[in-house]
Amino acid sequence: MNNPAGNTRNGFSRKKLKGEFGELPIEVPRDRHGTFDPQIVEKHQTRWAGFDDKILSLYARGMTVREIQAHLQEMYEAEVSPSLISSVTDAVADEVKAWQSRPLDAVYPIVYLDYIHTKVRDGAVRVKVVYLALGINLAGEKEILGLWIAQSEGAKFWLQVVTELRNRGVQDNFPALQHPESLGDRRIVG
Repeated sequence: MNNPAGNTRNGFSRKKLKGEFGELPIEVPRDRHGTFDPQIVEKHQTRWAGFDDKILSLYARGMTVREIQAHLQEMYEAEVSPSLISSVTDAVADEVKAWQSRPLDAVYPIVYLDYIHTKVRDGAVRVKVVYLALGINLAGEKEILGLWIAQSEGAKFWLQVVTELRNRGVQDNFPALQHPESLGDRRIVG
């Protein structure tokens, strides 16, 4: 923000930008002549529709907070703080935790249990197991009952999965819920 007319930076103004995942504090640069024109968040703008989705899309692709910051700088020529990016991704993590612990219906006529090996960024790229429980409710609609990530596949983790389903309210005659220790290393359709 330096130019021949003597216009220089003059600090920042703070404001809270309302996004889909709550309020996000930001700092908007100022200049002495008041000619600075923000490129992403316009002056007096308090809502930022869709930007949270951009951050989440990059995060879902396995980018780190610093990589997301660099990408937004390159694409939009705007500085986005790591704390802003973290607050968006943390808000989603909180929603996922709430979804993962929500109460379930008592009866699902059909419950599918399955798993998939997938690569996950956890400091380095590692192969982990994603467990899935899919239920068909009494209306005949598919409902994801839960997703769990573990280091490896095995009967002990399946026991944790079906015990959690039971603790969250599933009470039908699904055999694995009656005797979860009988799961072994196999997939069950009940």
